[in-house]
Amino acid sequence: MDAAVAIRALGLTKRYRDVLALDGLDLAIPAGSVFGLLGPNGAGKTTTLRLLAGLTRASAGRADVAGVEVGADPAALHRRIGVLDQDPRYYGWMTGQELLELAGRLHGLAGMALRVRVHELLERVALAGAARRRIGGYSGGMRQRLGIAQALIGRPPVLLLDEPVSSLDPEGRRDVLALVETLRGETTVVFSTHVLNDIERVCDRVGILSAGRLVAEAPLSELLERYAAPVYRLDPEPGQAAAVAALAAGLRGAPWVTGVVEGAGGLQVSVSDVAAAGHELLPAVVAGGVVLAAFERQRPDLETVFLRIVAATR
Repeated sequence: MDAAVAIRALGLTKRYRDVLALDGLDLAIPAGSVFGLLGPNGAGKTTTLRLLAGLTRASAGRADVAGVEVGADPAALHRRIGVLDQDPRYYGWMTGQELLELAGRLHGLAGMALRVRVHELLERVALAGAARRRIGGYSGGMRQRLGIAQALIGRPPVLLLDEPVSSLDPEGRRDVLALVETLRGETTVVFSTHVLNDIERVCDRVGILSAGRLVAEAPLSELLERYAAPVYRLDPEPGQAAAVAALAAGLRGAPWVTGVVEGAGGLQVSVSDVAAAGHELLPAVVAGGVVLAAFERQRPDLETVFLRIVAATR
């Protein structure tokens, strides 16, 4: 496997009796990236992660994770990955420190090396002050940060996180996402979620699943650029209502304009030809005598792209 690719899937398929949960997944995830696996409920996100973790067998196809073929050597694979399930369960009577010590021993750590690694991780996930508290008294966010710590105990080159923030309050979500951001470049993170804002905040690449099929995959910026219609916002200075109305009417007649929306004192101009808009939009504003307070090409949002892609596959 290419050293620059941490995860590769070729024709990966999973069928549960009459249900095709994953349909011929082809995917290559670069090493060191934070990859967002996005899709509606039932799209195949959890099935994909379970297949990559070796927790279930593929019906067809193959996958290589961190240089190990999934299914060929389960022990070697499990030494190379860290996993956080969607709903992790811990012994409530254990302390956070005891859980990490147990996880470390399972990875072959002992003595000073174990104590140092546990201390490092408790500090990293901001649980050093709660290390000797029972896990049963932890908040949801604390338990998820502890779960990431146990998944990192063996310094895995690949980390698989299944919906790690879906059940958290805003503060817990913020803390876990901030932690995931720090992992970029250190390990390859595959992060499944249906929360679009989480993907935009922490992921540099995105794959969208729909009905078990990968329907889009690209760097986040490229995906937004490829699927979202370009929109420009013009905010005129006050007191130019007549000139702005005339500008809007003129723009609606331009062949490269697909729509003009007037509202809140400004214009939103959707275009079909970015090159033409770049050459002609501002000259049209000047020719119309409109003075602008602000002018920007609006950044498309992932929600618009996601809904457009998924709708096209149904």
